[in-house]
Formats: sequence, structure tokens, C-alpha cells
Amino acid sequence: MKHLMRALFFAIALYGLGQPAQAQTGKPVTIVDANLVNESDLAKLPHMNPALAKAVIAKRPFKTVKDLDAALSSLSKADRTELYTKVFVPINLNTATDEEILLIPMIGNRMLREFKEYRPYTALAQFHREIGKYVDATELARLEQYVYVPLTK
Repeated sequence: MKHLMRALFFAIALYGLGQPAQAQTGKPVTIVDANLVNESDLAKLPHMNPALAKAVIAKRPFKTVKDLDAALSSLSKADRTELYTKVFVPINLNTATDEEILLIPMIGNRMLREFKEYRPYTALAQFHREIGKYVDATELARLEQYVYVPLTK
């Protein structure tokens, strides 16, 4: 029980480093946050191995997905893209760079424009309403897990 509480505390602390204290985050469907996944689970993901997982864990916390991408630079772009269908660092919809948005698997220039067109986002409901015009519910749920919207006071 003591180990479980320690792990939970660590996970919550790491989670807070990557995102603002007050944010609406997308619901994970197929991915895990790179700042929260444990080393053994990370090592089981596509193109990962125990040594690379250990190296990635050592570089945490990742402030942005670009930091994760740099930590995985030994993998090819195609391998990283496949890996990002399983692990990612959520991006802020209001401040994400083009490069960060394009790291989301299967996002092209058209969807990049749509993501940026509706800034600033005030809630995930706005993301659903606007991006839902272009994709079905399944794709919207997939995209949502890669993003968050900071709440303003």
C-alpha cells in the first residue's frame, strides 16, 4: 500500500508539471501521457526497448511533445509517428506550435489550419463543436486525447 501511495503521488506530481493546474484534458482512448507511463509499459510499446525506455524516463518530465520527440531522436520519423499512437505529451490547443500539432499522428496541413483557426479555445466543448464539423465522433475522440485547454480565470 505504501508503494501504491508513493507511485500515485509521483504520477500526480509529474502530471502537474506538463499541464497547467487548471485545464480541461482530453480523455485517453489509445494513448498514455509520456510523463506518467512507467518504464516497463513504455518498453513494451512499438519501437521501444528496455534501454530506450530507461533513457526516455531519465529525461522526464517533458514540458512539450517536442522534448519527447528529441528524446526519441534515435528512432526514425516513421517509427516515432507510430509510437505516438500509443504515447504522447498533450499539447495546449492555444499555444501549440505548428510542429507540435503536426506530431499528432495522421494530422496534415488542413487539420493544422482548423486547429489554429478557432483559437483561443476556452473549453474542450468548443474543440468538439468546431473540429467535429470536419471529422466523425471516433476521430474527434482520437484527436481529443492529444490536447488540453487551459482554463482561464
